[in-house]
Amino acid sequence: MARIRYNNIDNVSTDKTLKEFRQWREERRRKKKDYTYKVPNHPPRLDYLAGNRLETTITWIGHSTFFLQYEGLNIITDPIWARRLGFEKRIGQPGIPLADIPPIDLILISHSHYDHLHIASIRKLYRAGTTLVVPAGLKRKMLRKGFPNCQEMQWWEEITLGAVKLTFVPTQHWTRRTPFDTNSSHWGGYVLQPADPQKHPEGEEGKAQHKLLPPNLYFAGDSGFFPGFKEIGRRFKLHVALMPIGAYEPEWFMNSQHVNPEEAVQAFLDVGAELMIPMHFGTFRLADDTAREALDRMEQARVAQGLGEERIRTLGYGETLVVQPEERPAGQ
Repeated sequence: MARIRYNNIDNVSTDKTLKEFRQWREERRRKKKDYTYKVPNHPPRLDYLAGNRLETTITWIGHSTFFLQYEGLNIITDPIWARRLGFEKRIGQPGIPLADIPPIDLILISHSHYDHLHIASIRKLYRAGTTLVVPAGLKRKMLRKGFPNCQEMQWWEEITLGAVKLTFVPTQHWTRRTPFDTNSSHWGGYVLQPADPQKHPEGEEGKAQHKLLPPNLYFAGDSGFFPGFKEIGRRFKLHVALMPIGAYEPEWFMNSQHVNPEEAVQAFLDVGAELMIPMHFGTFRLADDTAREALDRMEQARVAQGLGEERIRTLGYGETLVVQPEERPAGQ
């Protein structure tokens, strides 16, 4: 049976020729990079996270892996605790050891690349009560791997899991795990919203139509810069955006599949979020940029865009951000 092949919006191609790969390798040999800067590790708040089921929290494990607590659910994005990725050793230690992660209710996979879909990590997180959510085209594979509670989603599809409304949204990327399965499954990001705003308490007296609601979260997955960011911003009222900033150099090679830091800040503005948390830097050497370069360029872009320092929050590994609910109309 012929496999479905998935495409980007406007059929933007991320294909690269063998000649281009060789050119990148030659460029890499000539570069001298300073890798002395390491993302700092913070002692994780294990007791608090183990007991919390009320507050919205965001804890960075590393790369695109976050431990989220949202609407009573413990959620992991793109789990990878691997010590190495191919020939590349992990640069920073995971923010929380895998054995210390509280029981997981929901695992979100943005796409099938090995640095976002790590089967061994999923096996150690998955339990009887865990739901695994994957892009279209991946469910069959995950069922074969022994994860029976698996749902797959198309772009713009919505599902409700517990008290969370989950929407799968587009990115500009690609997938491959073997030479034979290129783009045989989709790629994307996720928007998390409360499924039932009416269960939340009312705001100030006299504002009966306003609720104290958890923030709407946007996990951007892995993406090049594309018009879809503006469309996501038109469809959702977003509060926190988890946005990739690394693996962009050389830009002539990477720009169709990975945003650079300036594009990441522009994407943050395009989706209309209030707070940006950077990810996808400093954990694995996937390209030629360094964590320090990515962070410095992101900071320069923030200043150039006239954004206040409070609009971007860079977490260390294991650091937890507690996001307070805010008063807003129940439909937002």
